[in-house]
Amino acid sequence: MESSIVTNLLLPIALGIIMLGLGLSLTVDDFKRVVRYPKAILVGLFIQMFVLTGICFVLCVALKLPSALAVGMMLLAASPGGATANIYSHLAKGDVALNITLTAVNSVLSLLTLPIIVGFALQYFMGNEQIVPPPFKKVIEVGVIILGPVIVGMLIRARAVTFAAKMEKPIRLFSVLLLAGLVVAAVAQSWALVVASFATIGFACLLFNLASLGVGYAVPRALKLPKRQAVAIAMEIGIHNGTLAIFIAINIVGNNAMSIPAAIYSLIMFLTAALFAAWLNRKK
Repeated sequence: MESSIVTNLLLPIALGIIMLGLGLSLTVDDFKRVVRYPKAILVGLFIQMFVLTGICFVLCVALKLPSALAVGMMLLAASPGGATANIYSHLAKGDVALNITLTAVNSVLSLLTLPIIVGFALQYFMGNEQIVPPPFKKVIEVGVIILGPVIVGMLIRARAVTFAAKMEKPIRLFSVLLLAGLVVAAVAQSWALVVASFATIGFACLLFNLASLGVGYAVPRALKLPKRQAVAIAMEIGIHNGTLAIFIAINIVGNNAMSIPAAIYSLIMFLTAALFAAWLNRKK
């Protein structure tokens, strides 16, 4: 996916506005409950780091993906959840506080896990011993986009409860429309890439995405976690930070082909996550 004003400017601004809206619906007590029940955090992190990485590796080997695309898939699996996961969790009535906590913790842990996983993938699929340095700058950017607006929204809610309550539904509707616009823009911008690469990597991305959402929801429910927490974990695990994966592939590893899985996955996950959220809301 090529850099443009959409990915470099409009997308971060849009996500910041949406995260501000999420902050309007949160209180400090939401985060206290997450800390009080650490099981959900541990389950989410375990699935993200170990189960999901294993599933991705098996898919790459079973489907006999080209080496660069296989490394790109592993890079995607190693990337933490994106800010969009918080948005979809909000739309599906998941535990957004848990989402934000998981994203923050996983982003920090990725400084250690991501170079290890990508280094293994480079060695296994390409016989390359290239060292992947920790993406400190990108992790800081993710933290600013996610946490900054949320804190501002929470401060507004603390000082103007009535205003925050009135704005929650309009901002949720605005979030849906804004996400739809971003999907259209992303597809239009990457159309040539999608057409050229979908036959090779599209099926693998779809399988990985469905497995991520399915495992992310089924495992927490099997462990008797509340449904809101299961929804949050599923969204956090199913929606990866494709921007981070693309950044590392192009700017750190120096291989544009490795960015293709993240670009294709980013387009697919918008639709599957929306359908998953609709199914959850209908089920409720």
